[in-house]
Amino acid sequence: MNIYVGNLSREVTEDDLRKAFEAFGQVTSVTIIKDRFSGESRGFGFVEMPAKAEAQSAISGLNGKELKGRTLNVNEARPRSEGRRGGERRGGGRRF
Repeated sequence: MNIYVGNLSREVTEDDLRKAFEAFGQVTSVTIIKDRFSGESRGFGFVEMPAKAEAQSAISGLNGKELKGRTLNVNEARPRSEGRRGGERRGGGRRF
């Protein structure tokens, strides 16, 4: 199951997230989303856990908990909608 983790502190590393989630079961992957230009954390990431029961337990156990000074927002990741693409500008025309 893919899990969204939001409201991350800039100090949180992928290793910190892995350790927090491993308390609930096996973790397949951890990714913190970073700004493409500055390389800084954008404040959210994703954790992949193969067992749905363990993933649900991690969501329940970590949502609302504090990690490095920030209260985590943890829930099941939703598929990205086709209508939203990062960096794509719409409705344009020329700007003067």
